[in-house]
Amino acid sequence: MGVFKSIYIKTILEKFEKNHNMNKIDYSEITETPGLKATQEQITRLYHRYHFARQFAKEKDVLEVACGSGIGLGYLAQVANKVVGGDIDEKNVTLAQRIHKYKQNVSVKLLDAHDLPFDSESFDVILLYEAIYYLKSPDKFISEAKRVLKKGGHLIICTVNKDWKDFHPSPYTYKYFSVPELYRLLQEGGFVVKNIYGAFPIEKGFKSQIISIIKRMAVKFDLIPGSLAARAYLKRIFMGELKPLPEEVYEGMAPYEEPTILNPKEINREFKIIYAVGKK
Repeated sequence: MGVFKSIYIKTILEKFEKNHNMNKIDYSEITETPGLKATQEQITRLYHRYHFARQFAKEKDVLEVACGSGIGLGYLAQVANKVVGGDIDEKNVTLAQRIHKYKQNVSVKLLDAHDLPFDSESFDVILLYEAIYYLKSPDKFISEAKRVLKKGGHLIICTVNKDWKDFHPSPYTYKYFSVPELYRLLQEGGFVVKNIYGAFPIEKGFKSQIISIIKRMAVKFDLIPGSLAARAYLKRIFMGELKPLPEEVYEGMAPYEEPTILNPKEINREFKIIYAVGKK
């Protein structure tokens, strides 16, 4: 009980601080950074996102909005013409710039997703990974992405599926999207939606069911900490040994399975992660 009590107290303090300091959001606390302890599935999801994007990035100009620590930029730069990362958090930008300071075709800058500081038709591919729910006006980002993309360019959005039964919101978020909602967002923003994909199917085993029950109880009683570091402590208790995230994504760091094409007009509860690919 002592562990649960300490987690509860820490969570309450975090929520108090969040509610009284919304103008001082530190996104670096909820960013996947090198050295952060993570489960194998978390590492696999990280690798999956960038391996999926790499097929679109070959010999292209790529922009990742809300790039966080820039952990995937170098991996994309191995095949892309150039890669630009941008984030609203200064700590994230400073870290990403340090990681990639010796790469000729990678640059990182401070930016707001609602107002991209680039000329029209500057990029072939734009990525927004696990960040759309942090945007106050996602439709403004979609409009900006369409402006900044070259004709025939691709916008790729990856987000957690809010209809997954074990879904729980992160701090500082505005809106999560279902499959149909994400489809409509891109379509109404002027994109041709090539496909909506599902990745990481829900596990059916006994152990997964037990973890699911524990997780839902924690969500119900508001016991899940806000920061990724605090969540890692909780995962260590219930899920065993964790591994540190690498400084950069690298080829073969985790298994990769092709995502499944979904019906864009139907709610999906079978996959944890959703990808949307729109074409200008």
